[in-house]
Amino acid sequence: MTDGDGTAESPWQLHTAPGSSEYTMHRAGDELVCQVGSTTLRYQSRAIEDLHAWLVAQGDWVALGAADEQKPAAEGTVEAFGRAEDNPVGGWYGLRKGYRGRFGMYLPPLLEQLGLVELEHNARNNRVRAL
Repeated sequence: MTDGDGTAESPWQLHTAPGSSEYTMHRAGDELVCQVGSTTLRYQSRAIEDLHAWLVAQGDWVALGAADEQKPAAEGTVEAFGRAEDNPVGGWYGLRKGYRGRFGMYLPPLLEQLGLVELEHNARNNRVRAL
């Protein structure tokens, strides 16, 4: 992964946990813009701090559990946190209808890039924990 400063001009250059896909993220006001090929996903930028705080509170490894918006998220996973009615935003961090999922796929590598978490890089079933 190469460094970026998280701006549109110099986005963070990231890879999914298994290393199978490259993507970029940058801040645009109160949003995180995630560009995966020709697909753009948008998340609330506070997701960085909120997810880190939640991982700290978990105190151990947590499964990523990435899933599309239309599929249910496994309980206790990062994906489930990103959709939970009892999270700090009261629901989805994803902002683009139809593309609100995959929180567990795209947010943990960003937190790793920022030095906030340790992330596994296996072919599947990856986990993350706060540093």
